[in-house]
Amino acid sequence: MDRVRAKLEWFKSTLLPHEAALRGRLRRILPPTQELEETVAEVLARAYATDNWEPVTAGRAYLFTIARNLVIDNARRNKIVSFETIADLELLQSDTGLEGQLEARDALRQVEKIVESLPVQCRRVFILRRIHEKSMSEIAEEMGLSVSTVEKHLAKAITMVMRAWSEREEMDSESAGVERAQLVGDRGRGRKASCQTSF
Repeated sequence: MDRVRAKLEWFKSTLLPHEAALRGRLRRILPPTQELEETVAEVLARAYATDNWEPVTAGRAYLFTIARNLVIDNARRNKIVSFETIADLELLQSDTGLEGQLEARDALRQVEKIVESLPVQCRRVFILRRIHEKSMSEIAEEMGLSVSTVEKHLAKAITMVMRAWSEREEMDSESAGVERAQLVGDRGRGRKASCQTSF
């Protein structure tokens, strides 16, 4: 009986204070077909049902991990897995700062754009392999191709994605360099102006 009370107290003090944050985060990422309140209730129920609850002190991170796993399970079951879903799932990683999460989302959006620009067969193979985690033989069977052809499509897709990503990084670093140069120039002009007015 004492253990039941202790668990209930743990649930109320460690998990329940983060229910609103969990609801807010899930509201942003759940697909329209998935009920928000049912999902929140399911996450809380799973959290309470755990046997090894005593070591759990970071309630927010614990709830977000359960929520993330639940969303992944539902996505796999419904075969709804997209770059959007993956990017949104990163928001349930509570151990990184908001800036890092936003950068990760931006990077995934960029990858999505790159993948969308791939030739149709390459794109399909890439998504089946990298997103749906299907084996080469499963992809070959599904697409009516030989395994070696699937391997070639995947290699081509990866090469194109890496090249496009590399070009994007170069452009980002160049634009960052231009911004820094402008900032330094602006500061320099500011110093000159202040020097001139002080004489």
